[in-house]
Amino acid sequence: MMRYLQITAAAVAALVAVVLIVGWLLPVRHRATRSIRVGAPPQAVFALVSNVGAYPRWRTGVTEVELLPSDASTPRQRFRERGGDGAILYEIVERLPDHRLVTRIADPDLPFGGRWTYELSAVPGGTMLRITEDGEVYNPVFRFVSRFVMGHTRTLDRYLRDVATRLGGLGEVGD
Repeated sequence: MMRYLQITAAAVAALVAVVLIVGWLLPVRHRATRSIRVGAPPQAVFALVSNVGAYPRWRTGVTEVELLPSDASTPRQRFRERGGDGAILYEIVERLPDHRLVTRIADPDLPFGGRWTYELSAVPGGTMLRITEDGEVYNPVFRFVSRFVMGHTRTLDRYLRDVATRLGGLGEVGD
């Protein structure tokens, strides 16, 4: 019995070592892009994605959004999103109505960070919504999980499916 425990412990230690080594070898930064054609005009799509306070009403996994006041030291709109990943502080970096929205994680203490660029373009019968994630994962174990277990596009795909459910998707989520 003791021998089986030793073999099991050695196998677990080897697995942990592989995860750590592979995680350290993966780049900290990654880029992922996904898009969907939505059956609504760009104005309606932009109104949906830029109204962060309404996210809990239509986004899967978002339970609360706290809008934070701006001041001289933080003139950008900031908000704290709560959900399955805990509380994450974001800020809106750029807003070009009906065309482009850029958000980023504004909490330097998290083991990950990133920036999301939402680009909208009019297409026949609706809007093409394209989201590019420029993510950073600092912890090597999280890098391994993000790359091989969750996948870099999981959150993007879920977000786009939620948009399509809310506004009427006309196509599959894709690159």
